Amino acid sequence: MLPKKRRPTPPGEILRYEFLEPLGMTQKELAAALGITRVRVSEIIRGRRAITPDTAFRLAQFFGTTPEFWLGLQQDVIMWDTLQTHHREYEKIKPVKAA
Repeated sequence: MLPKKRRPTPPGEILRYEFLEPLGMTQKELAAALGITRVRVSEIIRGRRAITPDTAFRLAQFFGTTPEFWLGLQQDVIMWDTLQTHHREYEKIKPVKAA
């Protein structure tokens, strides 16, 4: 369920504050461990790049989580942003009545 009053925490913030900082790990070290570029990690942490299924599998394998955890965080942000952008259009849609 999406929060009503605030945007969900982006996965990059979770990655930084809940995983990297407690481990004392740098973005460069994480990138090397995952086999991806430091730029990719940096963009995710700054909220400029989304978590893809590939990234989700890599993060899940490394941190002992699930890909669904990472993709779920990303999906919540995407859903929230979409709803904020189009909510007036959605309100105009009338539900079909069951026969």
